[in-house]
Amino acid sequence: MRGQNVDTAEQAGLVVREDGRKTVLEPHGDWLVDTIGRQDGPLRAVEASVAPGDIVIDLTHLGRIDTAGAYLLGRVTRRCGEPDGDFHYLGDHRTARRLIEEVRNRTTVCEPEREPTFGFMLAMARIGAGLEAAYVEAVHTFAFFGRTVTTGLRTAAQPWRFRLTPTVWAMEEVGVNALPIVSVLSFFIGAVVAFMGANLLRSVGFSVFTVELVGIAVLREFGVLITAIMLAARSDSAFTASIGAMKMQQEIDAMRVLGLDPYEALVLPRVVACVLMAPLLTFGAMVAGIFGGMLVAWSAQDISPALFFTRFHSELDWSHFWVGMSKAPVFGLVVAVIGCRQGMEVKGDVESLGRRVTASVVQSIFAVIVLEALFAMMYLELGI
Repeated sequence: MRGQNVDTAEQAGLVVREDGRKTVLEPHGDWLVDTIGRQDGPLRAVEASVAPGDIVIDLTHLGRIDTAGAYLLGRVTRRCGEPDGDFHYLGDHRTARRLIEEVRNRTTVCEPEREPTFGFMLAMARIGAGLEAAYVEAVHTFAFFGRTVTTGLRTAAQPWRFRLTPTVWAMEEVGVNALPIVSVLSFFIGAVVAFMGANLLRSVGFSVFTVELVGIAVLREFGVLITAIMLAARSDSAFTASIGAMKMQQEIDAMRVLGLDPYEALVLPRVVACVLMAPLLTFGAMVAGIFGGMLVAWSAQDISPALFFTRFHSELDWSHFWVGMSKAPVFGLVVAVIGCRQGMEVKGDVESLGRRVTASVVQSIFAVIVLEALFAMMYLELGI
């Protein structure tokens, strides 16, 4: 069939003539993928020597045309500010002009690869590109957060639109299933803090202050921080992967066709689940961390559980507990928003899914650490 099409197609031709200040291109014959091979060179010569605004395409003698021919003809005016303006065309053709415009809109122009350079300027260029990418990511994340907030407010005004079943499922995945690993990690963190404090305080004769060290460290910082990092590593990546897989399979597009809002059906339940379960996970992490510290203090310093909890209750203020708990919903919100946003950014290939999952975890952990530092400075200034 391919050979027959070539035999029946009229060979493509091109006439270039000057009309005052304008350069007129007259394509002749059929501009098909099998017939236009020799026309690329003359068209490139015209592109290099004539301003794109002075090029006119005369469609009077043009026969059949496909997307390959439309690409070649449209390429000569691509650099013009109005590549599809009427002043670029003469004559009339049934499909040529519409096809040229459609091909141009759907074509991605790639800049030629630059030769690699080395030295100070290259390093500065890479740093600048990295900062620009970070700025764009931050802007898009805040925009996604704003869209999520407006969706939540709209759902709050219409409570019957809230999807309870996906929210409960997400709460089980985020909270119940994550509690064992969060508790185990916090247990060992509390044990390590107590062991390090025991060695340090024993040398100065203040071993009993290990209780305050474990309590303050676990309640204020480590409990909520371990919870947030585990949410970022476990739940956040799961959010990105699940939503990204739906994006790859065009399920989200199908939801939009059916009139469903993906933010309402996919994003909001996960965000609500993270915000609600983060304080509960933090509480579990605090209990496990204090228990780990108590066991080490008992075994390494002969501080009995009764003495440990008596001193813990008498010497530590409730403010340490509430400081840690106040951070948990914020960390849960940030982790969920970043994970869902990266999932919605997945394209149609597996490589894009892998990049987005990695970016999701890295950005979430980075955001958690930055927020932890900001919270620490804020509470320090407030004297809490």
